[in-house]
Amino acid sequence: MRLFLSLALVLLPVAGECQQRHSDGLDDVLQHVPMATVFTMKAAGVHSQSNWTGLAIAAVGAYAVGAATTYSLKHIVCERRPDGSDDKSFPSGHATFAFAGASVLHHEYGHLSPWVTVGAYSFATLVAARRIAADRHYLHDVCAGAAIGVAATELSYFLRKKIIRNDDIDVAFSAQNIYFAVRW
Repeated sequence: MRLFLSLALVLLPVAGECQQRHSDGLDDVLQHVPMATVFTMKAAGVHSQSNWTGLAIAAVGAYAVGAATTYSLKHIVCERRPDGSDDKSFPSGHATFAFAGASVLHHEYGHLSPWVTVGAYSFATLVAARRIAADRHYLHDVCAGAAIGVAATELSYFLRKKIIRNDDIDVAFSAQNIYFAVRW
């Protein structure tokens, strides 16, 4: 549970710092619902495909690769938003994070039911559609963001499997310390 709280305290400010100074209200929260669902289910004891450490590595990797790709492209492409507010329309960061979270949800809990995956990607699609309806993005912006989110997650899981087996790292907590154990 402490790992989840620590991860949330680290990820949310980082994601928020990458965003524009413009607030998009509810969309700023909705983009993180799929990833929050993953950690909520794990904390509730629902069996996932990864242990806490493996899940954290995959989730942080997906968000980090997705954010780095998305925000690099925003500064390179400089496409004007439909509402004319700035030139950071392409690709959609909200779609990137929503689809990265949906992909992690699929990887971790898709084995329970295909409806978990359908629900996750449907919710991410709703977030993307809201961005278009709010006149913040074009269709190609959210499609690119979705592709980046899914690709970042796939890359994160691929690299995690190549570098670290699921049981290679353990994390333990005491009252004042965090312990990491790495098996070689």
